[in-house]
Amino acid sequence: MSDPYENTPERTFAALPPAHGRGFAQSWWGQAWLKALEDATLDSQQLKTGRRLARAGAVGAVSVRPGRVTAVVKDRDRTAHRADVLLQELSEEQWDRFLGMAVERAGHIAALLDREMPPHLVEDAATAGVELLPGLGDLEAECDCDAWDHCGHTAALCYQVARLLDQDPFALLLLRGRGERELLDELQLRSVPRTETAEVRQETYEGVDAAEAYAAGEILPPLPEPPAVPAEPGLPPSLDTETEPAPGVDPAALEFLAAQAACEAHRLLVDALRTGHEQRAAEVGLTPAQDAVRLASGGPEVRVAARLAEGSGRDREALALAARSWEYGGAAGLDIHEADVVVEAETLARARAALESAWEEGERPVLRASRNHWTVVGGQTQLRLGPDGRWWPYRKERGRWAPVGPASQDPATALALADGRE
Repeated sequence: MSDPYENTPERTFAALPPAHGRGFAQSWWGQAWLKALEDATLDSQQLKTGRRLARAGAVGAVSVRPGRVTAVVKDRDRTAHRADVLLQELSEEQWDRFLGMAVERAGHIAALLDREMPPHLVEDAATAGVELLPGLGDLEAECDCDAWDHCGHTAALCYQVARLLDQDPFALLLLRGRGERELLDELQLRSVPRTETAEVRQETYEGVDAAEAYAAGEILPPLPEPPAVPAEPGLPPSLDTETEPAPGVDPAALEFLAAQAACEAHRLLVDALRTGHEQRAAEVGLTPAQDAVRLASGGPEVRVAARLAEGSGRDREALALAARSWEYGGAAGLDIHEADVVVEAETLARARAALESAWEEGERPVLRASRNHWTVVGGQTQLRLGPDGRWWPYRKERGRWAPVGPASQDPATALALADGRE
C-alpha cells in the first residue's frame, strides 16, 4: 500500500529541552497559536496536564507537514502516545491571494526570512481573505489514547509547537500547505521583471573634470522641480555578473528582496506625500497624548523626548514607561498601563479558573487581587488582566509598576516573564 504522504513536504524538529519555570511562547504569533488551543479546549485540566508534560520534556521530535503536526508524547509512567494536531490547509485560491499580497510588500518577505511574522503581514493576509493563524476551533486533535477532545498529549504537542513557531514561522506556513523553498520560488516568479539588458548594465561612462563641471554650473538651466509622486518604483542593480558569489550568498534571492524593497519604498513614499502626520494620527483614532507615546516608542533624541513628555502631560519617566507599554501592545497595552480597564464578570471568572490551573500544587504564588490587578504578595511582580482575558506582566522598578513584556493567555507564562525567567 502506497504512502499517501510520500510526496508531501515535511520538516522534523528535534525534541526541545524541558522548559521548567518559563512560558512556551515569546512571540505574539506563538501566543496566538496557544490562544486558539486554550479558548477551544473544554477541559482546563487537560491544558494543565499538557503544560506539565511539555515543561518536563515529554514531547519527542515534532513532524510538521501540510495540515498536520505529529509527535510522540510520554506520560509520567513513560507510556508513549502518538499525538496529532490538524489545521486546515489553505486552498490554491487563498495561496494565490496571499502570494499576490506578499509580493507587493518587500517588508513581509524580509521579515519571514528573518524568522519574524509581523502583525501587518497577518493583517494584510486577512484583508486578502487569508487567515494564517488558527482561530477558535481550528486546531483539531487526534490521539491514540482515544480522547474525543484535546487530551494532555495533544495539548503538550500544541505547547511545544508554540516554542517551535517562535523559532521559525515558516513551520506555520508549511502546516497551512506550502514549504519555505516552494514559497520563495513562487514569490521569485511573481517578482518585478528585469527590463535592463546586460549590455546596458555593463556600460561605463567617462568621467567629467570637477573644475569644468563647477565652471559650467552658472550657464546651465535650473533643475526642474521634483515630481510630487514618483510614477513607479525604481529597478535595483542586477547581481548577474561573471564574479562568483561568496559562499552562502544567493544572488537571485538578493535581487528579489532588492526589487521588493524598491516597491515598498515607493509605496511608503507615495503614502507619505499623500497624507500628513495629523491626518494619519486621526485615521487610527489616537488622542494627542496617545500619539505622543507612539512617537516616543521610536526612541527619539533627548530633546525631542522632553517635548513629547511635556506635550503629553507626563514626566520623562512616565513617558518612557508608557512608550514601553506601547512597544509591547500598542494602544491596548497603553490602556492596560494607564487607563482604568473594566473587565466583564465572565472574563474575570475564566481568569480565576486559569489562575487555579496554571501551576502545580505547591508552586502557585500567593496573589492579592485589586480590580484587574493581581500582585504577588511579598514580591515585586504583578499581573494585569485585559478585557480580552490576556495577562500582562509587570514588575516594580524605582517605585513604579513597569510593563516588562507582551500579553499572554497563560498567567504562569506572564508571571515567569515578570520574574525575568523568560
